[in-house]
Amino acid sequence: MLTRIVAILFPLFAITAAGFLVGRRMKPDLTHANRLNMDVFVPALVFAALANREFRITEYLPLLGATLAVVLASGGIAWLIARAIGVEAKTFVPPLMFNNCGNLGLPLAVLAFGELALMPAVVIFMVSNLLHFSFGAWLLDHRVRLLTIWRVPSVAATFAGLAVGLSGIAVWPPLLTAVKMLGDISIPLMLFALGVRLTDARITAIGLGVFAAVMRPLIGMVLAWGILQVVELPAQEQALLLVFGALPPAVLNYIFAERYRQEPEKVASLVLIGNLAAVLFLPLALALAL
Repeated sequence: MLTRIVAILFPLFAITAAGFLVGRRMKPDLTHANRLNMDVFVPALVFAALANREFRITEYLPLLGATLAVVLASGGIAWLIARAIGVEAKTFVPPLMFNNCGNLGLPLAVLAFGELALMPAVVIFMVSNLLHFSFGAWLLDHRVRLLTIWRVPSVAATFAGLAVGLSGIAVWPPLLTAVKMLGDISIPLMLFALGVRLTDARITAIGLGVFAAVMRPLIGMVLAWGILQVVELPAQEQALLLVFGALPPAVLNYIFAERYRQEPEKVASLVLIGNLAAVLFLPLALALAL
């Protein structure tokens, strides 16, 4: 079991570490690469999975509901904790509510459970991504217009993929293959870019960062376990939901904090320490899930 867990996690951490080392030595500007990833490659990955003829969104409605419950309940608990410890909720809640289901979650799902796990993993990512760009943005700035969320490329790809899948339209296989090949670029690039971005993060609130690094996976796994006692899911989806609960804070939280000027250095500390702590918590989640 230990050997299997190491074999699953090593590629993820190796690529992230490579990005971190390159970031420290060469200080590359990945602004354009990250924009391409968010605007082209990730949307291609999402669309290819949702528009696949083998994908039936109705089969994943229980997983969709369970994921939604985990994300929203995590946010509610984080808000109560923030009130209790006297921390600004807008700083503390998003990193505990929105995890790294893109950079780490998608490649981890494929490595741990095989290619067939990509579709349910994309469903999980879809729910978290839609909530992050809508409710998450509104949480930081109530002036955000939620009706413009469809302009976000990954969100637009989600709607387009769902429309194609639900309508039963068969995408020309060579075209779908081309879109999938574009999507395949996103996963290693996300991991590498995560490593590079971690070199820019400044640790200014170590105590709060360590606390959040423990609470994020702990709350997520407990909620996932509790929901699984109520919602009946296939074995693979149960494992994916449990691992989803253990994922560290999304790097996007730091980007949003910068955009909306919500104590970005504190959020950077929460994200950095949380992702470092994933070395401890992801093996635990995999040991429980496998």
